[in-house]
Order: sequence, then C-alpha cells, then structure tokens
Amino acid sequence: MSESVLNIESDESAILLTTPLDALHRRLGAKMVPFAGYDMPVQYPAGVLAEHLHTRSAASLFDVSHMGQFSLRGSNAATVLEALTTGDFQGLAPGRQRYTLLMNEAGGIIDDLMVAHHPGRLLIVANASRKAVDAHHMAQHLFGTTLDQHPDRALLALQGPAADAILGKLCPAAAALPFMGVTIATIGDAECWISRSGYTGEDGFEISVDGAQAEALACALLEQPGVMPAGLGARDSLRLEAGLCLYGADIDAVTTPVEANLTWAIGKRRRAEGGFPGAAVIQDQLTHGAPRYRVGLRPSGRAPARAETLIVSGGTEGGAITSGGFSPTLGAPIAMGYVRRDLAALGTVVDLMIRDTATPATVVSLPFVPNRYAK
Repeated sequence: MSESVLNIESDESAILLTTPLDALHRRLGAKMVPFAGYDMPVQYPAGVLAEHLHTRSAASLFDVSHMGQFSLRGSNAATVLEALTTGDFQGLAPGRQRYTLLMNEAGGIIDDLMVAHHPGRLLIVANASRKAVDAHHMAQHLFGTTLDQHPDRALLALQGPAADAILGKLCPAAAALPFMGVTIATIGDAECWISRSGYTGEDGFEISVDGAQAEALACALLEQPGVMPAGLGARDSLRLEAGLCLYGADIDAVTTPVEANLTWAIGKRRRAEGGFPGAAVIQDQLTHGAPRYRVGLRPSGRAPARAETLIVSGGTEGGAITSGGFSPTLGAPIAMGYVRRDLAALGTVVDLMIRDTATPATVVSLPFVPNRYAK
C-alpha cells in the first residue's frame, strides 16, 4: 500500500470528521488515519494482506461513509445531469445505476460519479475529497431541479464472491439484483438504498443507510460467517488490481476521459451529440487520438513502482506512474500510469526509474486481475 496513492493526509493536528461507524472501528482494533478530511480505518489487526485476500475468497465489509451522497430531484433531472456529465441519463431505466464523469470546459474530469435511478430522483455518489466541489458546481446548474445532500447517511460496501449469499440471507431483494442494479429494501429494521456494485473488481453491494442505524447493520453483517472488516489499504490494492481509477491520482481536472481510457463512460448518444462541458475537446481526441494514455504496467523483478515514478523510453521521458504497488493476488508488482501515445500499445517495453535504477516494464491490458462482477 502506498500512502501517496491513498492521499493520506500528513497533518495529524487537523480536526477530522468521523463516520457513524467510528466507535465500531475502534472496538475492532482498527488503525485509524486521516483521509479526505475523515478519521478512517486503514487496516484492522489481521492486516492489509489478509483483508485483501479475504475479499478475493469470501467477503469483506468496508466503511465508505466518507463518500458524498446527493439526490437530484425534478422532472428534468436527467437533462440537467447530462448537461454536466458524459452519461446518458435520459436512457437510464429505473432500478439501474451508471458510472459517469463530471466534466469541466477544458475536457478535464471534475469527479467520477455513480448515479442510480431511484423513484423520483437520481441518487449520486461522489468521491469524499470532491463532494464539496461537486455540490457547489452542481448547485450552479440546477435549472428547476433540487439537489439534496445526505450527510446523515452512512455507506457500507460488502465485497467478495460470498457477498451474494451473505446479503441474500438478510435481504433477498438485494441478491436478486443484476450488476449495476439498484433497489430500496429493508435489512433488519433499516430501510436501505442498495446497489450491486463496488470498487474491488469482485461481486458485491454498496448499502446506504441512515447513520443512526449504520452500526447495527454493520454488526449484523460482520456476524455472518465469512465476513471480516477491511480498511482503506485493502480497498486501494483491490481497486488497483481491478484497474480502477483513484481520483487525484489516476484522474483529475486536467485529464480527459480519452486519455484516461474511460471513453466507455461516454454514452454513445453523448459522443455524437456532445452537449456536455469539454465535448469539443473529447470529440477531437476520439477522432484524432490523445497525446497520452493511461495504461497498465507489469514491472520486472519484485520492486514496486510508486506514484510519480518516471517512465523512460530510449533515454527520453515517456510518462509517469500514477498508482502502483505489490499485487497480493498476483504476487508481483503492478502499476498504472500515463505514457505518450507512441508507447501505449500492448507489449511495449519501457523503463521505470525505481530508486534511480531503470527497471524494465511491459504495457499490459487492464484489469490486472479479471473482474468477477455479477452477470
């Protein structure tokens, strides 16, 4: 795990927010760290490696309550959101969720979002470090819609191949969801907004619940055989193996979706019609190519390449690593980064300057570990 990749804050004197599960984390022996303005569990006594591997083999429970949760309401909510993002929300059916990109006029990514179509609203989940920026930005463009923030709700992620069977015992409606399906259902005494999605490459669920009921729900899930708590460390190594971007590391306000290899997040109709900020830049890059691209890299040897490691080819600078570490599943180092267009083809060999030593690495396809989402 790389602290720079996790954006763990170094100012321990800062006043940190806590999630509704803070007391539970401490009872469970979590190591707490500052992250995106919150005091968050980076790992529990079992350690990052055990938590990572357990998620791959059974199921782990993550607290992601630091994320932003918003509801956009109004008859024209889909149109309003389309004017800000790359997604097709007029075509998003009720009970479905979509990944999208909140854009600026230069074609850069303000944030990446999950948007679910619940009755009467679009529920938006934003990155913790960007939720204030997102809320301010969206509030300037409401045009007859209403944006509600939900700071009193918690968000739990149950992830792993056993998640379906485990949550299915407590909530059959959740187990019936397809990948990227959403529903509102009761778990115990709590009404929950549930999506079949996650940030690990495994099958799983994200569960939004009133903060006052979050600890009881988390304890009910942790009591199920095969479930263990997991922290930010395992979440980061899992998402890296899955080839998923971390905002502020792999994508940011000066990175375009084409450069980031996220063109699949631009709806087919939106590619043709545009109508979102930066559309002209994106359409030009779709036609003529981008100057750089995000790629997967497999370094030789055992030394991991961390964020900001220089990528070199033929003695000239070719790019930089944005996320990197050791893959517990593969037992080898992996990395993602941006390289010049001429270096982006699969199989291209470059050098990574790890501790001032040139280490060969090969451009490979993403994800590093095959995703196992529900069908």
